[in-house]
Amino acid sequence: QEWMVESGGGLVQAGGSLRLSCLASAHTFNSYRMGWFRQPPGKEREFVAHINWIGGVTYYADSVKGRFTISRDKSKNTVYLQMNTLKPEDTAVYYCAALVGLGDYETVSNYDYWGQGTQVTVSS
Repeated sequence: QEWMVESGGGLVQAGGSLRLSCLASAHTFNSYRMGWFRQPPGKEREFVAHINWIGGVTYYADSVKGRFTISRDKSKNTVYLQMNTLKPEDTAVYYCAALVGLGDYETVSNYDYWGQGTQVTVSS
């Protein structure tokens, strides 16, 4: 059974930080590459960050590079997204997702399993 649950969203002022967590089933966590996406109000879902099976390789969208960090903790079956220096344009629902195959990590439709999302709101 594949499942993921995100947490850690909330309201923060510009310049602040949040850490999102994605708790996954053991099978999901150990079997698949994991990504974070976000969907701003009225816009399409977009890629944020990606991490491979053992956490040694990461990728980021240009808009978050240098501010966000993705990591995974095997002991807790959890993937994290540390978000620093937040901006109002980071406001979105953030989703955790699992990629089963070898498809491109930036493409939404390549991901097979999704969490329910967590809201992040950054005030100016």
